[in-house]
Amino acid sequence: MREGSLDAPVRHPVNWEDPEFTDLDKLNEEMERVFDICHGCRRCFNLCDSFPKLFDLIDESETGELDSVAKEDYKPVVDACTLCDMCFMVSCPYVPPHEFNLDFPHLMLRYRYAERVHGKTKEGLSAELTKTDRNGKLAAMAPGLANWASDTKNGMTRGLLEKVADVHREAALPKFHGKTFTLRAKNEVPEVNQEAPAHGRKAILYATCFVNYNNPDIGVAARQVLAKNGVETEVVYPSCCGMPQLEQGDFPKVAENAKRVSKELLEWVEKGYDVIALVPSCALMLKFEWPLILPENEDVKKLAQATYDITEYVVDIAKKEGVAEGMQPLEGNVALHLACHARAQNMGAKGAEMLRLIPDSKVGVIQRCSGHGGSWGIMKNNFETALKVGKPAMRQAAKPDTTYLASECPLAGDHLVQGIERLDAKDKPKIEQSSHPIQLLAKAYGF
Repeated sequence: MREGSLDAPVRHPVNWEDPEFTDLDKLNEEMERVFDICHGCRRCFNLCDSFPKLFDLIDESETGELDSVAKEDYKPVVDACTLCDMCFMVSCPYVPPHEFNLDFPHLMLRYRYAERVHGKTKEGLSAELTKTDRNGKLAAMAPGLANWASDTKNGMTRGLLEKVADVHREAALPKFHGKTFTLRAKNEVPEVNQEAPAHGRKAILYATCFVNYNNPDIGVAARQVLAKNGVETEVVYPSCCGMPQLEQGDFPKVAENAKRVSKELLEWVEKGYDVIALVPSCALMLKFEWPLILPENEDVKKLAQATYDITEYVVDIAKKEGVAEGMQPLEGNVALHLACHARAQNMGAKGAEMLRLIPDSKVGVIQRCSGHGGSWGIMKNNFETALKVGKPAMRQAAKPDTTYLASECPLAGDHLVQGIERLDAKDKPKIEQSSHPIQLLAKAYGF
């Protein structure tokens, strides 16, 4: 057996339906095994708050070793994991195929699922935040009211939200649109460029809950760029991919969503369409997490093979057929944050590759986590920590010559903007919002 990091990381299926998966004695035995290895290595000390919490528990214990740490004290370590996957994909030398067989993020999910099965999970109102489809549909009925209530300047409603749902009053929340991306797609069909080298390609855009309800402009930009490059597109959104539920360790709910969404998307794959996810967390779910949660489901396997991240798809066009002419240089430099869930797809820095297709582009790449971690970073007990974890990325983005801040993860981008505002930095740029890289490519094409 060769040492870790010499072979590509391999992930094993998640055996969440096996009774031993949620057996508390076996779970604690595995937690102790993994934590002891992490204690002896400590390579991931600066990735997120889970590892500092673990190492502090051990260092402050009676013996200075894991054997004197109480099992009930493991929970804060689990709760601090944001599922960024950077320990597994980037830092840990002991992931499979190494004999130590470490998968820290999936072990944290196992713990959360065991809590759920044994009735130890306190759902509360904060769990309602994960019901993105319901929340998006309700907010779309009165987006002005929803956005007024969620605005950080609204001390009355944000104070109440913090009290009843544990959402930090200063954490920026996504805005809602009355006209969803799926609605806009029916009436705003871009003309396909028949002279483009990639003409003949067909793709389904999986809208994702975020693009559909919170930022349709990302989807519109994607359709414009693809049409310019000769790609015929349709927009489909059966339901959320289940990432918010995965964060909570709710494997049955994720499996339910996977079966429903894969069945509908595969109907298009069989017609010759590629599948494109517009947000990296959702692409990660379709390509990697679903096949691990439902390893015997053939629909899920087929869909994973047909799915691309939007930046990955444009780069694929550039390499195989070549992109359409007509891009103009952007005025200024781009600071591109590589989203953790884009990096976890193990496809390379496709966001940076795509933006470098723009003539005379100046793209600075930020490879540090934003600290946001999905819904984790907006919670009352996590928000300040999320800003602290993201500070190295914020400092890189806040260089005086930065004109555009971009991130493949829109939530991470908004979080970086908030963090930059708080930096006590000289000559920091005035950045009011972040962009998805596909929006900057659309801008270069003149859209």
